[in-house]
Amino acid sequence: MCGIVGYIGKNEALPVLLDGLKRLEYRGYDSAGLCIVNHEAVRLRAPGRIENLENLTRATPPTGSLGIAHTRWATHGVPNEANAHPHSDCTEKIFVVHNGIIENYRELKISLEKSGHRFTSETDTEVLAHLIESLVPDAGLVEAVRLALLRVKGTYGLVVLSTDEPDKLVAARNSSPLIIGIGEGEFVVASDTAAAMSYVGEEITLEDDDMAIIDARLPKPIIQKLDRTLRHPLPQAIQMNRQQVERGGFAHFMAKEIHETPFAVQNAIRGRTVSEDGMVKLGGLEPVAEKLRQARRIIITACGTAYYAGLTGGMMIEEYAGIPTEVYLASEFRYRSLPFDEQTVVLGVSQSGETADTKAAIKEAKNRGLLTLGIVNAVGSEIARKTDAGVYNHAGPEIGVASTKAFVSQLTVFALMAVYLGRMRNMPIKTGCQILRELDNLPGLLQRILRMDESIRVLAAQYAHYDNFLYIGRKYNYPSALEGALKLKEVSYAHAEGYAAGEMKHGPIALITKDFPTVAIALSDPVYGKMISNIQEIKARGGPVIAIATEGNEDIKHIADDVIYVPQTMEMLSPILVTVPLQLFAYHIASLRGCDVDKPRNLAKSVTVE
Repeated sequence: MCGIVGYIGKNEALPVLLDGLKRLEYRGYDSAGLCIVNHEAVRLRAPGRIENLENLTRATPPTGSLGIAHTRWATHGVPNEANAHPHSDCTEKIFVVHNGIIENYRELKISLEKSGHRFTSETDTEVLAHLIESLVPDAGLVEAVRLALLRVKGTYGLVVLSTDEPDKLVAARNSSPLIIGIGEGEFVVASDTAAAMSYVGEEITLEDDDMAIIDARLPKPIIQKLDRTLRHPLPQAIQMNRQQVERGGFAHFMAKEIHETPFAVQNAIRGRTVSEDGMVKLGGLEPVAEKLRQARRIIITACGTAYYAGLTGGMMIEEYAGIPTEVYLASEFRYRSLPFDEQTVVLGVSQSGETADTKAAIKEAKNRGLLTLGIVNAVGSEIARKTDAGVYNHAGPEIGVASTKAFVSQLTVFALMAVYLGRMRNMPIKTGCQILRELDNLPGLLQRILRMDESIRVLAAQYAHYDNFLYIGRKYNYPSALEGALKLKEVSYAHAEGYAAGEMKHGPIALITKDFPTVAIALSDPVYGKMISNIQEIKARGGPVIAIATEGNEDIKHIADDVIYVPQTMEMLSPILVTVPLQLFAYHIASLRGCDVDKPRNLAKSVTVE
């Protein structure tokens, strides 16, 4: 959550900071601020959008080549100017921007107040500025930051500057992502590469307990651990490009990313299949291939959309690899006392690779000696680094807060893993070949679905005035119903529930009225007859029904009020096709309702705190 940008170098900091903040808007925020040093510090802060902050800079733009900026998502204290970052000490010489939560801030604040420090905000972050201030006279800025962090309990990605040392930025990380971009005579510190890519060509990813001293007079930052041990990471070339983080003619990033789903599937598959042998090559899993061959149980853990991908992936693995698989919300997994044996594998799924609860679940699994895997989109993220092995999605940057192409990519990777694990066991070559053929066909089938965009928009216009929706499905498409409902509620703020269709009689059917539409996933598959029965129950009670059906099924038109068709594919892969019209439906309803589609209220792209 939140965005951090810091700049030190040969150019004016203001345009870099503002541009960086705008590229981090997708992370979610409700206030913004910056501080630029040129002999003295100029701090500007504003609640609301970055435009409000930018307006403050127009009358007299602050000048200087050292600065920090931040977009805040409120945790401690309401969104207002006083609570916005950067935060300062009593002397207004030390300024801090911070992502994360300081768990022991109350104790620290009480102690500092007794020493005479005056606080001006309700935030936990302000404690850091005052704590550093109290240590600077005896230690200097760098050592004061280190000593302060040794007293802190919690999570942080932070950048600190001082007007007394205007040639330095100090950055540190614990469970909240931070990168340092390295250019010619300039550095950009940011919580995401997107904020730095226009100004630098290489980056270093900070690890937990790293502290970086970024000196404008040195060619590269000094990286040390909190115990002062030096670390010497090699800078990596930035792979992201501007086209990936711009809308490319679409009204919203969400629309662009839905239309990128065929390429997300292609990228997930590319170079990983041996079609003639029905085999899958996943280089990231090769180091643990023998352990996976011996695995007797898989536990998938994730949050939100990634959890729904895990529910589908678990069914794929059980059906095609024959390995018992359980799926847990990461926020629950870490607090469960589950019995494990050494042949249990824990698989974490996260688009960002920085999801706090999923990271904690992986950590718990490692502490108990289990093999840990990751399915991650963000290269170099913490889950990618801390798991024993894993698979990258290669979906490219996803800017819209509501995950779209990354979810489709996760489903594709799970299909690959099912074949990979299945062929290690008893999966016949014929089955492997069939799945891989169907996977190869998916990008073309998705393109066909995307050509229905306008007709889905017209359909959405008919339903945009409803405030309550039910989504139902069975077997592989029960998680699709959950995800469809989540997308609608995330971006349109309409209330939507996803349900297993077989549970209708156990409560949800009481909600059905003429003003409560149902989206029913009724494909021509082994559970089609059961789904038709559920639709008839809804229609008998006057409820409108939108059916997601298989091309060629004309009979369903006599039952459902409206039908969206998807092409035929094998059952295990059908959620990949079903997902796209559900995403388009949610997108168009949100757009028609005038919602901020890419930046839904109260939500953040990467949930890095509990």
